Amino acid sequence: MKIKAYQIADNINLRPFKNDYKGELHSYSTSDLFYADGDSYMYVLSYGVVVFCEYTDLAISETIAFLDKYTINPLSEKLFDEFVIHKSDDSDKFGHNEAYLSNISPEVVKIVLLNVGQSVSLDYYQKKATQMLDETNLYTKRLENEGRLFMSSKTLLKFIGKTLNVKNNIFNQLYVFDQPEAAWTDEYLSKVDTGLRNMFDIKIRYNNVEYNLKMVNENLDLFKDLIQHKRSIILEVIIIVLILVEVINLFVEKIF
Repeated sequence: MKIKAYQIADNINLRPFKNDYKGELHSYSTSDLFYADGDSYMYVLSYGVVVFCEYTDLAISETIAFLDKYTINPLSEKLFDEFVIHKSDDSDKFGHNEAYLSNISPEVVKIVLLNVGQSVSLDYYQKKATQMLDETNLYTKRLENEGRLFMSSKTLLKFIGKTLNVKNNIFNQLYVFDQPEAAWTDEYLSKVDTGLRNMFDIKIRYNNVEYNLKMVNENLDLFKDLIQHKRSIILEVIIIVLILVEVINLFVEKIF
């Protein structure tokens, strides 16, 4: 069974898509929609990911085009990954971009699609977090070399606002990377989920994203402190100038 996963946007509005799409809905929640039609499956995740199993390239292209109007911040270059499920007659095995499973049911396929989708999304979040860290590092490097940022408070505040928006969006999505509820009560689903998570290094990559975001946050706190310090100095200078003007004024009045 061939699986293809795509990160197509920052978010997907699931409710209107669910109302308009005519596929066979197998299960759903506030964060996902799982469709099953024979041996073909589609998993739509709220954090901008759609995963297909046993879909033709034409069907995938048509579905993604249909999904486009339900997306928020669609990506010009969509991230993509592939995976294959093989039917095994004995034990379960997990290898590079493939798994051999002794039991293949819609629930098992859903767990596989979820993990492949999370893997693609983690690539996307890692890319965004790394870009933010690189941007903030440019300013910290400038501080090291020049001793100042050489930018206006307004420009710096706009940069902080943009970075915080991206960071908050990532944090709002990362909570869905917890283990699915179905794996809590079903031993086989838990085994498959654990095997896939280990193979995709979900936890390690998740922690890397969190670490980069933490570093970005520390840099932003530094920038905000610099802005406050700069404003405090300006305020002190203004006060000193006003006092000086007042002293000069009193001095002039006494003389004349």
